[in-house]
Amino acid sequence: MRTGSGVVKQGVFHALSSLARSIGANLNVVAACFLSALFVSLLGWAVLLGDVASDRKEASRDTMNQARSLALAYAEQVSRAVNSYDLALRQVRYGWQLSGKSLALDSAEAAGMFRYAPFGNVAVFDKDGLVATTMKPGQVLPTASGEAFFRTHADSTLDQLVISPINDSGGNVGALRFSRAVKAGDGRFDGVVMLKVAADELTLNVFMHRFPPRAIVFLVRLDGKLLVAAAEPDTSPQSRLPLATSRGGVTLDSGSSFGDGRARYVGWHHVGVFPLVAFVSVDEATAMAPFDAARNGAVAHARIGTFVVFGIAAAVMGFMLRLSWRKRESQRTGEAYRMATEGSSDGFFILGSMLGSAGAVDDFEIVDCNEHGASLCRQRRETLIGRRFSSLYRDDTFARLMDVLRIAFDTGAYDGELEFLPRAATGSRWMQMKAVRSDGKLAITLRDISESKAHVAALEHRSNHDALTGLPNRHWLLWYLPQAIERASANRQALALLFIDLDGFKAVNDAMGHAAGDELLRHVAHRLQEAVRPHDNVVRIGGDEFVVILENYLRIEDAAIVAKRVIFAFKPKFKLLAGTAVLGTSIGISTFPSDGEDAATLLQNADVAMYSVKTAGKGSFRFFDPEFYEALRRDLDLELELRRAIEIDEFVIHYQPRMDLASSRITSMEALVRWVHPTRGLLEPKEFIPLAERTGMINRLGELVLVKVCEQLALWLRKERDVVPVSVNISPRQFNETDIARIFSTIMARYGIPPRLLEIELTESSMMGGGSHVLESVSKIRGLGIKLLVDDFGTGYSSLAQLQLLDFDILKVDKAFTSRIDDTEQGTILFTAIVTMAHALGMRVVAEGVETINQLMILRELSCDEVQGYYISLPQSATEMQSRLLSPAL
Repeated sequence: MRTGSGVVKQGVFHALSSLARSIGANLNVVAACFLSALFVSLLGWAVLLGDVASDRKEASRDTMNQARSLALAYAEQVSRAVNSYDLALRQVRYGWQLSGKSLALDSAEAAGMFRYAPFGNVAVFDKDGLVATTMKPGQVLPTASGEAFFRTHADSTLDQLVISPINDSGGNVGALRFSRAVKAGDGRFDGVVMLKVAADELTLNVFMHRFPPRAIVFLVRLDGKLLVAAAEPDTSPQSRLPLATSRGGVTLDSGSSFGDGRARYVGWHHVGVFPLVAFVSVDEATAMAPFDAARNGAVAHARIGTFVVFGIAAAVMGFMLRLSWRKRESQRTGEAYRMATEGSSDGFFILGSMLGSAGAVDDFEIVDCNEHGASLCRQRRETLIGRRFSSLYRDDTFARLMDVLRIAFDTGAYDGELEFLPRAATGSRWMQMKAVRSDGKLAITLRDISESKAHVAALEHRSNHDALTGLPNRHWLLWYLPQAIERASANRQALALLFIDLDGFKAVNDAMGHAAGDELLRHVAHRLQEAVRPHDNVVRIGGDEFVVILENYLRIEDAAIVAKRVIFAFKPKFKLLAGTAVLGTSIGISTFPSDGEDAATLLQNADVAMYSVKTAGKGSFRFFDPEFYEALRRDLDLELELRRAIEIDEFVIHYQPRMDLASSRITSMEALVRWVHPTRGLLEPKEFIPLAERTGMINRLGELVLVKVCEQLALWLRKERDVVPVSVNISPRQFNETDIARIFSTIMARYGIPPRLLEIELTESSMMGGGSHVLESVSKIRGLGIKLLVDDFGTGYSSLAQLQLLDFDILKVDKAFTSRIDDTEQGTILFTAIVTMAHALGMRVVAEGVETINQLMILRELSCDEVQGYYISLPQSATEMQSRLLSPAL
């Protein structure tokens, strides 16, 4: 039994020893499997956690955008509702004044008027705060003289809409009160008209079904007073909310911001022109619930995946150990590596190492090879065997090849690409080389990949160069420029970009054709390469735009020198097959590091500098100017704001009357547009009309102004017996690019406005260069029965012949002439000549810019027909102008 037991122990010991040797021989494999599994797991967790963080950030951003969008929608709904309440207040006030304070709101007519109104009560208080009338018969309302809203109106001269909360018995806001002052004929305070609206009308009843769960809606005055809120119990806001900006969003963490202590995303937006801010808050936990559930599921799956990866790694390690063990048992010693087979398309070599005097490998001898391997070396197999590698290749190639072979000999393997330059060859060849060490020798496999490398190089050249000019293209520039910046930064050198735009290329391309344009671009590329320094790079980035990169110990002065050489190089005419062409260049320059530290910034700033040259007259160069860039950015911001303002109608119309000097009565009004900017307040036309004219937005804005004027005229016609005409300014671009007659005809028909109530003011520049279009447009306008006025006469280039031909009705003399009539005798003589000329042509004369009584008296003596200016009246809102119409005499 002991003998058998000893045999068993010996066998087990042998097996374990063999396994231990196998593990020791393959320790790298075991370690590689374990490290691979660990790497894959760590990479997976890193990707997962990174995606989770990114997804949460995106989800948070989307929820914030949702809160801001809901706040905008809520603000628009509230704005429309408040507008309707304000309109009802104005109607009641107008009816109260028109009826001589005898309007009964509880009458059948008034009850029918407010039958479907969303408000609960309408009342009129006299100047002492006592109820004069109410829409609910029999209802007794307390005196309002002590109420804050009543005192606000009584103490103010402004006609303003006041919004105030009404608390219920529990101290909560149950309703909102909207009120406006009633003025007597002499403008003194004469009472208040008020209507009451349930708070639910501005919260729960405003599309609340579209709000996400646990969302909170509330309305706040600009002074921070909370008016109404739609929220669950204990969730009302507890701290002051942001009101500084007209719109925005903020994340409020769990704390004292809300009664329930939950974190929320809050979006807000100002309610039109009213002193209100609409807020919407979205509960963070509710909004993030789907994300959190998905994250927990992903983490659970990741744990399972980690166990699977390590399980697979353990199985692979077991399999590799078993395979290595069986191989070690079946093959004790290695055989010489010989893979060469004559039927293969690869070259095979077996190399023996040759040691130098220092005992290091300094050359290799070809022990064996196949025929294809010999042909790669341009030798016969018989003559190649026994030769050294140093006799086959040039010194530079042999040095690189020896480095690779030593690596393969020391480490046991090599796999990579090499460029070979055989002594008998004129060109280089690229080889894919694999080397394996076996029994002190190297087995080499070579495959010729020269054609594929040449093909790849051709593709790279094609993708990085412009097919027309042969210059590097934008793709190459975006690859090369960051490297150039990195080199300049490392060497503490300057670098400059010249952004070149061709002046006049489009005209040549349109006149001579695209073939001539292509030929011209090739000539341009040649001249640019000759104008710059030999080591500078010229790039065509598209169309007629080029970039020059200036490097290598560059001084800033060098950029100016190169720019001047480029401009000088374009002085001679270009000789083309289709004729000759003249081009200029506008060049913008940006420098590293002063104008930017990355490629995108340098390109942008060079482009901006080029644009500044274009705006200043072309044909020159400029360095980047931050102040010009900031001004350009401000113009772009204002353009975006103006475009949005036109979309959502942020404009109001003020009216400035014209007075007849003979009767001292209002004969007409000029409509003047004002922009109610959300942050800058009320803007006058000079701050946005030139931008609208330049960008083409004047056409839409002009049509919007006409619609608002016609709406106001229709309202006045329903209220007043005598309404004077309103003149509307038409810009030169609007007059020449649109069918003005059709636009006026359509809008007048929509609102039922008779032609006698509209006048059109045209500047002299509107009539210049229009030809038959001007005559046709004027003829159509006169056919509608609309009067035509020449605005700002004397500042343009119109002639007597034009005025007579176009047959205008009224001539408005520019205020520059009016201001001189009481200063110099020449000013009086010139104005007299204008009046005489206009009367001779059958036109009435209006003097603009009348600011003093002396000017008024002189104009009366000079037979001027009408006057307009600050002395007569400042531009006024429609409400203020309405009261003037009741007493038109000045």
